[in-house]
Amino acid sequence: MDLPLVLVVALALIFGYTNGFHDAANAIATSVSTRALTPRIALALGAAANLVGAFFGTRVAETVGEGILEPEGLGLAPVAGALVGAIGWNLVTWWRGLPSSSSHALIGGLVGAAVATGADVRWTPVVELVIAPMLLSPLLGLALGWTLMTAIAWIFRHRDRPSSARGFRSAQTVSAAAMAFGHGMQDAAKVSGVVVLALMASGNRPSQGTDIPLWVVGLSGLAMSIGTYAGGWRIMRTLGSRIVPLTPPQGFAAETAAAITLAIATALRAPISTTYTITSGIIGVGTATNSRAVRWDVGRDILTAWLLTLPGAALAAAASAWLFALA
Repeated sequence: MDLPLVLVVALALIFGYTNGFHDAANAIATSVSTRALTPRIALALGAAANLVGAFFGTRVAETVGEGILEPEGLGLAPVAGALVGAIGWNLVTWWRGLPSSSSHALIGGLVGAAVATGADVRWTPVVELVIAPMLLSPLLGLALGWTLMTAIAWIFRHRDRPSSARGFRSAQTVSAAAMAFGHGMQDAAKVSGVVVLALMASGNRPSQGTDIPLWVVGLSGLAMSIGTYAGGWRIMRTLGSRIVPLTPPQGFAAETAAAITLAIATALRAPISTTYTITSGIIGVGTATNSRAVRWDVGRDILTAWLLTLPGAALAAAASAWLFALA
């Protein structure tokens, strides 16, 4: 690989790292807040599950690699600009403690960089595989969270609360692992997709039977796992306690709802946001138990970040790509 391609691949891995510490809270905040797991054990579990999940997300990687931008004649400037914009957005929102979406930042960055440099955007797949799932997945997470919590409350209505809480703390080890596995399937796969996009844009299209070489998947998963273990304590506090004080049954329901939503999206090749999936699951379980306990002002801040992420990352990426193109 020539030096420009090596630098772009390095940027992709840096994005994967920032994705890991920015979105570490997605998988473990609920388990930590309910004291089902200690922070370090939760981070280690999340990092390991992220790495394993990366090898099961190739369908999402293919969407990011070939379904958003036309690789032929693309060049590396738009890819580099998209990554710089997404990394910048991750750092700003992490600093503010806002659980915004690394996935939306990357997608917005790719589209913004392409428009700025005159590259071709595949608008039909973007609408069908990105925008529609982006809007629908939080609704599904919300509905599943509410349904699961309602079912749990009814099934365990006559059980002793302390013993039930102990049981759900144990169950959260499984649900947190499933959520982290889904995070790996989705977000590590997006890093893999960007690396493959850079390979194709530079004329180095993978020659293996699959368009996603194993070394790409392994490096992408490892970068995100290291970032996950580094932690994202600012955002973890927001998801773990500021939206709604979570009990072990609520934590289990929210994580399970998010894991199911991520699995469905991955099967459909749709790159969705793990951040907004778990956030909507938490709001769903909160409203099922006591809607007054939900801090809707925090939800409003998260919604604002959701609305700003795509255009904000797109503008940052467009400026970066334009400068790279001039260089």
